Amino acid sequence: MLRILFVCHGNICRSPMAEFIMKDLVRQIGKERDFLIASSATSDEEIYDGVGEPVYPPARDMLRRHGISCEGKRAVQLTKADYGKYDLLVGMDGANLYHMRRILGGDPEGKIRRLMDYTDTPADVADPWYSDRFDIAYRDIRKGCEALLDHILKNHFHQKGYTI
Repeated sequence: MLRILFVCHGNICRSPMAEFIMKDLVRQIGKERDFLIASSATSDEEIYDGVGEPVYPPARDMLRRHGISCEGKRAVQLTKADYGKYDLLVGMDGANLYHMRRILGGDPEGKIRRLMDYTDTPADVADPWYSDRFDIAYRDIRKGCEALLDHILKNHFHQKGYTI
């Protein structure tokens, strides 16, 4: 089983979109048992008294428009222990990667990646919280998740020597 954690700043827009898009993609090819997919935040800004906020309504609506549910998802914060729990930790932008390394204590096994680096157009996924362009975020995240899944499938993910 390949364990993937998507990470963004607050875990209410980009990373939950990536989590549920990726879950949908692996479901469509009948591989959901081969993956554990989750998401988290580098900050605790969307967590109050230990309870995370739900997915931000425009992000939830964008997923729904594409037939994807994120029902029940609430923001959680990345912890140092997550490094050992996941095979791949995928950030949405350079700032996420910086904070992921800080929280996780580095990246000795080379598990931290930026989502769009799997595509032919490496870039940050712009934060729709600021731009209100959830359509662009969805498009980029979907493209990144499709490229990541293609990379995983082409690189013999079932073999013990799988590399990310």
